[in-house]
Amino acid sequence: CTVYNAVPAQTNSDPGHTATMFDLDLNNPYKHKIVALSRDLLKRFPYHSKVRIEGTTYDGIYIVEDTMNKRYTDRIDILINLEMQIGSWPNVTITKIE
Repeated sequence: CTVYNAVPAQTNSDPGHTATMFDLDLNNPYKHKIVALSRDLLKRFPYHSKVRIEGTTYDGIYIVEDTMNKRYTDRIDILINLEMQIGSWPNVTITKIE
C-alpha cells in the first residue's frame, strides 16, 4: 500500500476527478477517503465499494473510486493531501464492507 496526491504527475491531466469521475475537493482530497486499486484488485473490490484498510498510518474505511496505472498489480493507493506524510506499507489488509 502506498499513497498518492491529486496532482497531474501522479494521476492524469485531470487531477480533480477520479476514474469514476468523482469530483474531488483539491484543497482537501483526503476528506473523501478514497483509494485507487490496481486493476486485478478491482475484480474483488469494484468501484464504489467500501473497504477497510489496516496496517498503514492511514487505517480506516475508504471508498474505491480510482484506478492505478495498468503496470501495477496487487496494489492499493490511498489519496492524501499534499502536506500529509508519504509512506509505503508492505503488509496491509483490505476487507470489503457489506
